[in-house]
Amino acid sequence: MTTFMLTDTTAGKIAAQLTHLRHQMGAPAIGMVLTLVVVCEERDQYDSLRAATDAAREHPSRILVVINRESDEGNRLDAELRIGESTPGEVVVLRLYGELTEHADSVVSPLLLPDTPVVAWWPGLAPEVMSQDPIGMLAQRRISDAKGFHDGGVQSLVTRAKGYAPGDTDLAWSRLTPWRSLLAAAFDQPVGKVEGGSVEASAGNPSAPLLAAWLSERLDAPIRVTDSSGPGLTSVRLEASDGELAVSRGDARLATLSRPGQPDRNVALARRHTAELLAEELRRLDSDEVYESAVKRLARSYKS
Repeated sequence: MTTFMLTDTTAGKIAAQLTHLRHQMGAPAIGMVLTLVVVCEERDQYDSLRAATDAAREHPSRILVVINRESDEGNRLDAELRIGESTPGEVVVLRLYGELTEHADSVVSPLLLPDTPVVAWWPGLAPEVMSQDPIGMLAQRRISDAKGFHDGGVQSLVTRAKGYAPGDTDLAWSRLTPWRSLLAAAFDQPVGKVEGGSVEASAGNPSAPLLAAWLSERLDAPIRVTDSSGPGLTSVRLEASDGELAVSRGDARLATLSRPGQPDRNVALARRHTAELLAEELRRLDSDEVYESAVKRLARSYKS
C-alpha cells in the first residue's frame, strides 16, 4: 500500500495526486462503485476507517474520512492518501481546520467519484436532519448509528424519525436483519393470532425498541421491551392464541426457535461486526420503507 501525505493542500491537488498514484501503480482504471463519506471525530477514525475498508472489500469504494479539527485555527486542509493492493479502492483522510470545518462539503464535493452513488456515514453523533446537512445533501444514502448514546439511543432514533427522508437508515436497524428474517420465516407456517409479546435485550440497546416497534406495526399487537443480562438482544416472545412463539439467544451465536406444537430448533444467530452491517447497507441504495415505518412507529410510542 502506498501512503502519501499532503499538508495545507486543496481538493484539486488531492484529486491530481490520486490520479498520479494510480498511474504510478499501473492501475489507471478506477473500478470503484461508490464514494463512501465517513464523518467522524479523531478518536473514532481508526475503528471507523477499519470498518469502512472491510466493507469496501465487497463494494470497492473511494472512502473519504472527514475529521473536523480546531475551528479557531487558521484555514488548513491536511490529507492522507492510501492506495494499493491491500486497500480495496482509495482512502483519503481529510483533516479540516478553521472555517473549513463549517464547509466540509466544499472539500468533499470535488473528490466524489463521477456518475456513482454517494453514501454518507456518521459513526458517532449525526446531524438531527441528515438530509439537510451539507454532507448529507451530497448523498443518496445516509447512515447513522444510535448505539452508544447515554439514553440507549432511543432519543437518537426518535430524532431520526422526525427528520426522516428517503435514503436515511441506522445501523441499529441493520443489526436486526437476522432477527427479522428468522421471525418472518417462523410465520411461513400457520401461527395463531398474536395478542402481545416482548423483546428482551441488555439495557440501553437501541435495536430492542426498534424491533418491538417493527413487530407492533406488522402484527398489530402491543410488544413491550424488557431488560436482560445480554449480550445484545436475547429473546423475542410472542403470545399467540395457540401458544408462545419464541426466539431465545444466550451466547450471541446460537438461538433456539420455539413454536407451538413443534420441537425446538437451534438456528445460527450471531452478532455481527460493524463492517458487516455497513456492507449490508451499501448493497441497498434505495429507500427503505420498512425502516421508515418502524422508526416512525417507535417515535409515536415514545411520545405517548
